[in-house]
Amino acid sequence: MTIAKAAFPIDLENFIPLTLDPNVPTLTDEQRKSLKANIQLCRDAIVFFTATGAAKGVGGHTGGPYDTVPEVMILDAFFRSKPEQFVPIFFDEAGHRVATQYLMAALAGDLPVEQLVRYREADSKLPGHPELGLTPGVKFSSGRLGHIWPYVNGVAIANPNKTVFCLGSDGSQQEGNDAEAARLAVAQNLNVKIIIDDNDVTIAGHPSDYMPGYDLKKTLEGHGLKVLEGDGEDIDDLYRRLCEAVTTDGPVAVINKRPMCPGIEGLEGSEHGHDVIPLKLAIQYLNARGRSEAAEYLQKIEKPQSSYKFLSSGDKMGSNRNVFGEAVVSMLAEMSAEERKANVMCIDSDLEGSCGLKTIREAYPEVYIKAGIMERGNFSAAAGFGMAPGKQGIFGTFSAFLEMCVSEITMARLNFSNVLCHFSHSGIDDMADNTCHFGINNMFADNGLEDSYETRLYFPADAAQMTACVKAIFNQPGMRFVFSTRSKVPNILDTDGNDFFGGDYKFVPGKDEVIREGTAGYIVSFGDALYRSLDAVERLKQEGIDVGLINKSTLNVVDDEMMAKIGKAPFVVVVEAFNRRTGLGSRFGSWLLERGYTPKYAYLGTHREGGGGLWEQFPHQGLDPVGIMAKVKKLVG
Repeated sequence: MTIAKAAFPIDLENFIPLTLDPNVPTLTDEQRKSLKANIQLCRDAIVFFTATGAAKGVGGHTGGPYDTVPEVMILDAFFRSKPEQFVPIFFDEAGHRVATQYLMAALAGDLPVEQLVRYREADSKLPGHPELGLTPGVKFSSGRLGHIWPYVNGVAIANPNKTVFCLGSDGSQQEGNDAEAARLAVAQNLNVKIIIDDNDVTIAGHPSDYMPGYDLKKTLEGHGLKVLEGDGEDIDDLYRRLCEAVTTDGPVAVINKRPMCPGIEGLEGSEHGHDVIPLKLAIQYLNARGRSEAAEYLQKIEKPQSSYKFLSSGDKMGSNRNVFGEAVVSMLAEMSAEERKANVMCIDSDLEGSCGLKTIREAYPEVYIKAGIMERGNFSAAAGFGMAPGKQGIFGTFSAFLEMCVSEITMARLNFSNVLCHFSHSGIDDMADNTCHFGINNMFADNGLEDSYETRLYFPADAAQMTACVKAIFNQPGMRFVFSTRSKVPNILDTDGNDFFGGDYKFVPGKDEVIREGTAGYIVSFGDALYRSLDAVERLKQEGIDVGLINKSTLNVVDDEMMAKIGKAPFVVVVEAFNRRTGLGSRFGSWLLERGYTPKYAYLGTHREGGGGLWEQFPHQGLDPVGIMAKVKKLVG
């Protein structure tokens, strides 16, 4: 390969295509020297190009792919030595370690090396999790954490005479999927080798602190696997254990103990290493490694900004995912210490900082359980706590993981549980992780029968409405799902330029709200699609098309009074970031028809695989003001 240094300032031509025979468990001096050189080169490259994500504000993950470079280099050498013996794919059940896939695709010549500096950018085809068919050289889609081992079992069954590897982590092993996968692998004696990076770090802390008693080696041995545990940074021992795993028939787990980000000053052993490396630390690391050209490259990156000015939105950008926690704390403050302890329990699934639950823990740790990456079990625990009248479980995670909890939601409903759920990162905005992390199927939570225990879905439009919503529904019985975005959202303004949800505003569950009146037709929207719809409405009015806007923040309750109003309008358009197939729009038209209303009807929603980036996801789906205005004009014209 020929690489322009200006395009990628670390010379990957120095990579040594090494071959290693797993039947020979001892490295020669020359092999060890070459292996260590490859490891350091690739670690430097990963620090550099993931740090471009930090510099551009698109985020990413450095620690996981950086950690696992030694085992990846050994597997690559195995594949080169005996390609007929292996399925030559670096399957990885920690999807955020996508930098591994991109680097190896570049080294194989499938991906232009200079493209790596566009890590997680919009339209770069380098999203935050690997997607098969999108990125050249990527050979599988990882989905979410802890979903690949069961899939790899099937790959092994389809390739009975080959060895299949799955890169794992102590975090992904907390998912219940992996326990099931382990049992099947042992029962069928599948030739699957699980290579686990055990760095004792997840997003919210150290499993050894918040999950005492959990031991990977004992757990996997209990399932029947052979387990080879050792120091992941001891190259000779790591190589020996990987050779033993390959030459042992059946499933084997190779557990590699190491601190997170070994050798990176300021990150080693820290949970902060799980995310993208801070720009300052990346520059410090690269300079210390003699990579001054790469450090200078990072310093020159300018963070892209959206220059679009939304009409009728204020300058107060609120993080609704954090406002949720603040609002809950304000309600807990009204209780006595005895009432809180007896009647409220909040359980976290390693995402407390992302879902606003951290605020609850800091204010009232006595009602808080810091749990692991076990969404299904944690939701059910919250529901079980809230089984008795007057008691309430509080649960939070990403909206993309709601799909994993659907069965547990049904069981909670059958047991008349009281659960206040916060699903953040809803929709698509700011979602550089891309398709597998889109929170677009949230209506799945409304899966009960019409006479079943009450379930309500809420998606507030800005920080003020989020606060009002949580306060209004906090003490209500039943299942309450509150959604928020990863992105911050601006405050919604009324026609006089004041906060629409300010002053003495009260949130009324089940009631839709007129944000703007209109005679030509109405747009119905909610959440982060509302301020974009409001901008479109204001611009359409300027063009002489008098469109109104309705905020439907209670998603699964029909407001018959509002339906009578908008049902007589010339058209109705639903605009949402949810899945076009399963979202509000897919049912709103039926609600109109059931009541005898027949306006022209259309609905816009997420309908394409992701395009990467942050705010760019909305225009990618045609959900930006330009796309909304085009749909309205088509209906009017």
